[in-house]
Amino acid sequence: MGKALWESSPQAREVFARADSALDMNLSGLCFQGPEEDLRLTANTQPAILTVSVAAFSALKHEGINPDVVAGHSLGEYSALVAAGSLNFEDAVTAVRKRGQFMQEAVPAGEGAMAALIGQSVEVVEDICREASELGVCSPANLNSPGQIVIAGNREAIERAVVLAKEAGAKRAILLQVSAPFHCSLLVPAEEQLAAEIDRCTVGDLRCPLVTNVDAAIIRTGAEARTALKRQVSRPVRWQDSIQRLLDEGVRTFVEVGPGRVLLGLIRSIDKSVTMLNAEDEKSVENVLSALL
Repeated sequence: MGKALWESSPQAREVFARADSALDMNLSGLCFQGPEEDLRLTANTQPAILTVSVAAFSALKHEGINPDVVAGHSLGEYSALVAAGSLNFEDAVTAVRKRGQFMQEAVPAGEGAMAALIGQSVEVVEDICREASELGVCSPANLNSPGQIVIAGNREAIERAVVLAKEAGAKRAILLQVSAPFHCSLLVPAEEQLAAEIDRCTVGDLRCPLVTNVDAAIIRTGAEARTALKRQVSRPVRWQDSIQRLLDEGVRTFVEVGPGRVLLGLIRSIDKSVTMLNAEDEKSVENVLSALL
């Protein structure tokens, strides 16, 4: 992950080197060579994804690409704040490594779960979660797009919700391979621990506005950004509302920066008419530059 970008961009190489130094570990080697089982540990996955995302952004920025407004899905809110000039990269990569550790430790392995429910409304999913909550925590975690909602909580409750969703006519209802039940109340202990880490970070006012996960609201100050990062750990990601807010503000070009194109797929299901680009390697960075410069 990120090796092609590292090979093609001096700015990206600098970001990887800064990550290795800040974390006092060979994160670059883990991204490029694995082993895969280590990279999948959320304490490693989170700083790895952040680093690749900021490396891609740095390559774009060097060529004169700067955002008018930013947003990030869950972990992506950190890289969005780095791009907005609010959060120092070293602070961000250190904080998200801690974020991963705290999330993993908050719920013993095997006790939490997440599931994707496809083809059901928010109201139906909420009803399913209420019924399944008799067996434990079960609540919406990612409100991603029309008909795509991820739920999280105790494994027994989530497994029950999957059954209920299928009975209610879901197109698909599947358990996800995740290391922790993100964005639900089981993560409150992690949220409390992370708050102390975020308070150690310098979080300044933003050079461009950001739409937050927790409220789908536009923020511009460091104080607002700090609060949003603290609150997002145990609360759902309101991604559909966030994208709608950007559309309402007149945004017509979206660039997904970092590994993968999952967010572009979600945006496409909300509004197919907008321009959608991604930047994760040399070729895709060049495509963005060709489209926007």
